Amino acid sequence: MVAAAAVADRVVGNLRRLDGPPRIPGLDLARGLAVIGMLAAHLFTLPEIDWTDPSTWGGIAGGRSSILFATLAGVSISIVTAGPRAPRAPGRWLAWRALVLWVIGIALILTGVPVYVILPAYAILFAAAIPFVRVRTATLWIGAVVVALVVPWLLPPIEAAPFWDTAPGEAVFLLTGWAYPAPLWLAFLLAGMAVGRLDLTRPAVLWTTAGVGFVVAAVAETLAVVAPAPDDDYLGQVWRASEHSGGILEVWGSGGFAIAIIALCVLVCRTVLRAVVLPIRTLGAMPLTAYSAQIVVWAVWAFMALGTTSDLFGFRALNPFWPMTLGIIAACLVWALLLGRGPLERLVDRVSRPRADRLAG
Repeated sequence: MVAAAAVADRVVGNLRRLDGPPRIPGLDLARGLAVIGMLAAHLFTLPEIDWTDPSTWGGIAGGRSSILFATLAGVSISIVTAGPRAPRAPGRWLAWRALVLWVIGIALILTGVPVYVILPAYAILFAAAIPFVRVRTATLWIGAVVVALVVPWLLPPIEAAPFWDTAPGEAVFLLTGWAYPAPLWLAFLLAGMAVGRLDLTRPAVLWTTAGVGFVVAAVAETLAVVAPAPDDDYLGQVWRASEHSGGILEVWGSGGFAIAIIALCVLVCRTVLRAVVLPIRTLGAMPLTAYSAQIVVWAVWAFMALGTTSDLFGFRALNPFWPMTLGIIAACLVWALLLGRGPLERLVDRVSRPRADRLAG
């Protein structure tokens, strides 16, 4: 009886931690959806979206999930560096987190699982956020807009460079997570940091943010239909809307979509639905653990079933999405209720916060 009471007390305490303050449950929901979307993008062959054909709408996870993940990183940075538990030296805290995330990302790449691991790019974005922690919110919005308008014009010649076809180029591609090019993805980070500065407790702010995000996304998607990318190689690459293309329409469409989803998730979790989506929220409360578990489980499963970790289509043929996704959600739910923070989240915080605070002191 004593043990059962202790477990119940622990579960209640962890539920309170998940439900607020200073935690914002809707952000966990958005992160959970981003993780599920990335699982779908990895484990399914997703169709290219045609908004007139509902059978293709599952393709919404392609590209948009990782952009949502990056935008949420910016939101979290703003909230953590300005909150009551803010590290005394946010720049050093970000630098240490970037280093640990990069090391974890490289370890996941070494499993040989055939996905573009986002963590090295994520780490670079954390480091890139350092100069922007103390700037005005308006500056963050302006920076995001400038990057979103300018960098798509610079990427095509960079990515066409012969360097990428060399062994050093391939190494740099993996070590920097160039599948998610940091110079462009800085736009999502800065936009997320600006969103994190908003008063996310006010419904009017959230509805406005969601509305603006959806309008921006709708305009970009409409332009992709009525003014598609021209045949010219360079202009076509700059203008594209397709996933992971780095085109202007993708950046604005997926960026607006990410901002809208974040605001809507916060709104949803202001209602009784907050309890209904608890399993997805616990997934989003430990996204690094969940994302890494996906790669590790994939590597073990693929090696046991196929004798290799690198056969993408062979692994997809095993229909791994539902068992892997439901298994990870269940594991995160049990862990969150019984043990609290995710193991990798706890590790990263233990490594980064004490060092940042000690150096600041």
